[in-house]
Amino acid sequence: MNNNNRYQDCKYNRLKDEKSPYLLQHSKNPVDWYPWGDEAFKKAKEEDKPIFLSVGYSTCHWCHVMERESFENDSVAELLNGSFISIKVDREERPDIDNIYMAVCQAITGRGGWPLTILMTPDRKPFYAATYIPRESRYGVPGMLEMLPAISRLWKSKRHELLDSAEAIIDAVSEDNREKNKDIRTVNKEFLRKTFDQLYSIFDEEYAGFGRAPKFPTVHNLTFLLRYWRRTGNALALEMVERTLEAMRMGGIYDHIGYGVHRYSTDRQWLLPHFEKMLYDQAMMVITLSEAYQATANPEYKNTAMEILSYLERDMTSPEGGFYSAEDADSEGVEGKFYLWTAAEIEEILGKEHAEIFSKIFNVRNEGNFAEEHSNNLTGNNILYTTESIQNIRIWNGEHGDYILRSIEKSRKKLFNEREKRVHPSKDDKILTDWNGLTIAAFSKAAQAFDNEEYTIAATKAVNFFMENLTDTDGKMKHRYRDGEVAIDAFLEDYAFFTWGLIELYQTTFHINYLEHALKLTNYLIAHFHDKENGGFFHTSDEAEEMIFRSKEVYDGAIPSGNSVTAMNLLRLAKITGNPELEELAGRTLRVFAEKVKSAPAGYTQFMSAIDLALNGSVEIVIDGEKDDNDAMEIISFINERFIPEKVVVLKDKNDADKIAGIAPYTKDMVMTDNRTTVHICQDHNCKLPYNDIEKIKEQIEALSHI
Repeated sequence: MNNNNRYQDCKYNRLKDEKSPYLLQHSKNPVDWYPWGDEAFKKAKEEDKPIFLSVGYSTCHWCHVMERESFENDSVAELLNGSFISIKVDREERPDIDNIYMAVCQAITGRGGWPLTILMTPDRKPFYAATYIPRESRYGVPGMLEMLPAISRLWKSKRHELLDSAEAIIDAVSEDNREKNKDIRTVNKEFLRKTFDQLYSIFDEEYAGFGRAPKFPTVHNLTFLLRYWRRTGNALALEMVERTLEAMRMGGIYDHIGYGVHRYSTDRQWLLPHFEKMLYDQAMMVITLSEAYQATANPEYKNTAMEILSYLERDMTSPEGGFYSAEDADSEGVEGKFYLWTAAEIEEILGKEHAEIFSKIFNVRNEGNFAEEHSNNLTGNNILYTTESIQNIRIWNGEHGDYILRSIEKSRKKLFNEREKRVHPSKDDKILTDWNGLTIAAFSKAAQAFDNEEYTIAATKAVNFFMENLTDTDGKMKHRYRDGEVAIDAFLEDYAFFTWGLIELYQTTFHINYLEHALKLTNYLIAHFHDKENGGFFHTSDEAEEMIFRSKEVYDGAIPSGNSVTAMNLLRLAKITGNPELEELAGRTLRVFAEKVKSAPAGYTQFMSAIDLALNGSVEIVIDGEKDDNDAMEIISFINERFIPEKVVVLKDKNDADKIAGIAPYTKDMVMTDNRTTVHICQDHNCKLPYNDIEKIKEQIEALSHI
């Protein structure tokens, strides 16, 4: 189904020629929307009107609600068109705009979210901020029909007060984004302990996960805890990881029919999700499951990761090899409709015997278990969730366990085929560099952990697409691809996440061009994003469009921050290449944000994983042998089976020996002994004796996995 058909043969506004699916969704509104650009700002100045800025994204449920309620309403459109210049922005295409004005919203209102609404002057200075605004006032919240005329009157009669407010807001927010610690702090292991303590204090002992409701995956909390468990042996850290992964896999936040994880759970129990599916959630979940499998050998982690990857390959992969951004929560205007089932439907599709088994396992009820959002009345629909793991279902049902599992899988396939006939949620098919970088890292990590060549091929195809189409020869990248158009200069997260993907793909294939490309992107990042005065990395390059201030973010929210991932990349590249300058730059990046993160480190868990690597040291494993040599392949597989997150592996293949020596000079004198694959292991700046005996090598590697 072409999701854009509804825009054909209709009266369009100025968004009709945009590529963003979100902007196209609004191209039929009676509001005279402008895309962000000089035309809108020039018009605002000429007509002396304030700007109404609305920021959202294509799979945002409340963005859809606000559109239907207000932006499709003629009365609201008349007010906006008469007194304002209205601008629509896709936050995923322009995270720079979103970052700036979300910081403004949080400073003014104490909260944030989407849709984001900003009122500002023609020179982009904000004086009012809100998130979702109803059409009419309710529960003390001013509605669009009341708020817009009031703002218009203030613009005409008390403009000086609005302008003073705008200046004060900009001063406050830009000051908050400045690093104040000129005397750079040190970081120490107390940061790691405090992060664990905070995560433990907010861990939900009853239902797992962190906090109460809503609950987000935030799986970089779990990857930090895996590292903390590995370093300290603290069993509680591993328990939090395992219980949370199991709860999410069993809950309604997981799509048990077509696979993949939904955006978040609206309740403590992980049962009722917000149904949109974001690419970055799938990628981060696979990365975490792959590491959890390496750490525990629990096959359920491997199976779940492979299910999510099958969803990405089936539904989210473009012909070019890139990965689409998201799938909507709504279908036919109803949130979750695509994913819900009645008991009668299930019995009709599966037959009575298999329906009884399936309904018992997945908590399907005749009256339904899915309540209407506002009234909380049951609708007769069911969201599928289970209270038992696959492993327990097999064990606790004795000799019938395998039969039950075969029945469930057979039923799942039937329900999937039936669900495919429904109207699908709309797909945001733009291809973003940053989210693709995470996904490339996910496929590569899974290829390593599960020894799966199919995943290597998928990651390789995606990387090659970006290297050929979205990267210049000097390393400058673009942020977005859609319908053959490459656009928007890349942001910090694009370079950080894509470099992460390249490092993981190099660690999977040992093709040196991926390592060379990672270094090229890193050099460009340092040249154009690094804050040479205060340290850390700006969100935008020194060549980007000028905003009201230049932001620098380290908070690890739904996805890790660009600074956190960059610090980790720098550390890993420093260890691969032996370049102390990269390590020093990473250390300075960690130190410069220390003051900001020290009071609430649980909000910076990817950053803390980088601190863990910096403080506790790395392991460099240099394999001198050919890529296709049986011994080399056996050693690499043995390494990849184990959770050794501090390791970097360099393969010194004879065909690349000179190139590797140029990139990593310390490998020059690491040579084969007796013309057999030889492994050199260095740890804490000390190198062990090289070995070419497979069993001795395995003993050394096994010792590394049990610090």
